Amino acid sequence: MAENTALEFEGEEVEIVVDADLAGGRLDAVLAKAHPVLSRSRLKDLILAGVVAIDGNTVSEPKYRVTAGETITLVAPPPEDADPLPQDIPLDILYEDDQLIVVNKPVGMVVHPAPGSPDGTLVNALLFHCGDSLQGIGGVRRPGIVHRLDRDTSGVMVAAKTETAHKHLSEQFADHGRTGPLHRAYIAFVWGSTETAKGIVEAPLGRDQNNRLKQAVRKDGREAITHYMVEARFGGDGWDITRVQCQLETGRTHQIRVHMAYIGHPLVADTVYASGYATKVNKLPDDVAGPIHALGRQALHAAELGFEHPVTLEEMFFEAPLPPDLEALEEALEDYNKAFAR
Repeated sequence: MAENTALEFEGEEVEIVVDADLAGGRLDAVLAKAHPVLSRSRLKDLILAGVVAIDGNTVSEPKYRVTAGETITLVAPPPEDADPLPQDIPLDILYEDDQLIVVNKPVGMVVHPAPGSPDGTLVNALLFHCGDSLQGIGGVRRPGIVHRLDRDTSGVMVAAKTETAHKHLSEQFADHGRTGPLHRAYIAFVWGSTETAKGIVEAPLGRDQNNRLKQAVRKDGREAITHYMVEARFGGDGWDITRVQCQLETGRTHQIRVHMAYIGHPLVADTVYASGYATKVNKLPDDVAGPIHALGRQALHAAELGFEHPVTLEEMFFEAPLPPDLEALEEALEDYNKAFAR
């Protein structure tokens, strides 16, 4: 290729001189191959919008077959403002540069605006905090969300600021760390004492046929694999609670909550998947029952996140300590064990 000006963010001009290797290819495919920062679907939209020219003449047909020696020019429009409004919401920022931002998401914060949660979300907060440093994802000035945490799950999250970062991070999360450096570890407090110190739960997940708000293990579900390892055991007369670390080999909705319930160890205070354990709290010592009643959410925290930086290719690692509510629960459990020399 004689000339190839990299498109780091929309609003810049890109010029490509078609060589013999690209000759005969579709215009959208040639652009996607030359500039993998933008998705092929985004490039197709830009071609249809009339912002691509060949030898100075606008070409709005994605299927156009290019010829060697032609010069393709693309000037993508600046990113549009996102529909969600920026909101000045405090963020616990663990790391930030011009490509991405890593935050410790608090309990109770929804990631995306949605019916019932139109604002006050992580996206609203990032729009305000990042401002003009958001270079546009898919033509819209917004943070690139590549993974999610439930409203009531706290912990580490990363969001992209650029198309480059969004694409690279999305590929890592799609791989789930099977061949790449992605690492995700969660801390969960579960009911009961697991038979083994570590294990793997392989059970396909899909929407619960009796409750569309829940997930369930289903033969026709999507592959789901969770690795767990015991970190501490607590308990007394007739009750046990275990702290486990869970690592995901897939990323399904409510995966840890459903899988741990499936093997008989649902998460403490999970009102959706451990509703049958609600009365069990009343049989616990007051010093332990109090912090559980105060949780008001599943005892789950995204404690660790590791990934490859999309530009420097450096392997990065971040940790978020237990939030105050789970820290109070753990302290109560440790105090009980010490008092009874478990």
